[in-house]
Amino acid sequence: MRMVASASVLAVATAAASPALAAGTASGTTITNTVSIDFRVGGVNQNAVTASDSFTVDRRVNLTVAETGTTTTSVSPGQTSAVTTFTVTNASNATLDLALAATQLSGGTAAHGGTDNFDVSGISLFVDTNTDGDYDVGVDQAVTYLDQLIADASRTVFVVANVPLGRATGDVAGVRLTATSHEATTAGSLGAVVTQTAGANTAGVDTVFGDTNANGNTARDGIHFGVDDYTVSAASLTAVKTSRIISDPFNNTTNPKMIPGAVVEYCVAVSNATGSATATNIAVSDTLPAATTFDSTFGVFLNGTVTSGVCNADGTAGGGHAAGVVSGTLSDIAAGVTRTLVFRVTVN
Repeated sequence: MRMVASASVLAVATAAASPALAAGTASGTTITNTVSIDFRVGGVNQNAVTASDSFTVDRRVNLTVAETGTTTTSVSPGQTSAVTTFTVTNASNATLDLALAATQLSGGTAAHGGTDNFDVSGISLFVDTNTDGDYDVGVDQAVTYLDQLIADASRTVFVVANVPLGRATGDVAGVRLTATSHEATTAGSLGAVVTQTAGANTAGVDTVFGDTNANGNTARDGIHFGVDDYTVSAASLTAVKTSRIISDPFNNTTNPKMIPGAVVEYCVAVSNATGSATATNIAVSDTLPAATTFDSTFGVFLNGTVTSGVCNADGTAGGGHAAGVVSGTLSDIAAGVTRTLVFRVTVN
C-alpha cells in the first residue's frame, strides 16, 4: 500500500500595532512571521504544522535642520529681535529629544551669497508655540532643546538676534542652527546623547545613525545643522549745507554783500545713496550762529529739490524755530533721492 501526501504552505506576517511612518516601522516593534503547513494523508486532512520567528525593529536616527524659505533676512543697522527661521525635523523611527545650538559663521561665503563679515549679538532660540509660522513676542517659548519630538514630526525654531549699529548695506552675518539627537527619556528633561550601537545586531533595540552629509553636514553622527543669514539694508545719508546771499540794506538784491543787515539763505540738502534702504523719520536740527537772527517772515521750507548742487525754491512751508534752533522733519528719502530744508537769517 502506497500513501501519498500533499502539502500547501501559507506564510503570514503579523506585528504589534505600529504607525505607517515616512521613517519606516516604529522602533521597538516586534515583527512575527508564522508559517502554516497543511497536508493530507490518505486523502484525509491532517493537523497543520506551524512555526514562528520574531525580531525587533531597531532604531534608525535621522534628523534634519533646514532654513525656512529661500531668501536672506533683510535687517537694518541697530535692529533688535531680528529673526531667521528654521524647520527642525525628526526623521527617525522613534521619539527623540533634540538639543539646539545657534552659532555664527566666522568669515567665508554665507548661505545666500556675500561674505560673512560681522556678528549679531544676544542670540536666543524660540519654538513656534502657536504654530503660526511667525515669531510672536511673549507667545513663542524660549528653548534650548525640543522635548520628545515624535517620529516624522517637525517644529519651527526661530533664531532671534540684535544687529549692531554702523553696518553698511550688503554686510552679512551668517548663522547656523544645529540639532543633536538625545534620548527622550523623561518629558521636560533633556536625555542623554544618543550613541550608535557597535558590533553585531542584538535581540534588543539597536541604534543606527542615518543622517546624511547634505549641505556640508557629517554623515551618520546623529547631528545636523542648517544655515541662514542676515543681510543689512542700510540708509546711507549725507548732508550738505550751503548758503547764498539774498540782499543787503544798500544793494538790495543787486550784487549784495555779506554786511550787517544782509539776508542770507541757508539750505540743508540731505541725500540717500543709490542702493540704500529708504530713510524715514528724518529730523533736521540746525543751531543758528550767534551773529545771525532767524528770518521769521520767510520761515522754513521742507522737501525741496537740488539741481546741479543748487537748492531749488520748491519746498513747502513747515518746520519751525525756537531758542535759536531751526528744525524740521523731512519726508522719507529713498535711494538716490535728495530733500532739503531751507531758511533765512539776517546778519546782526
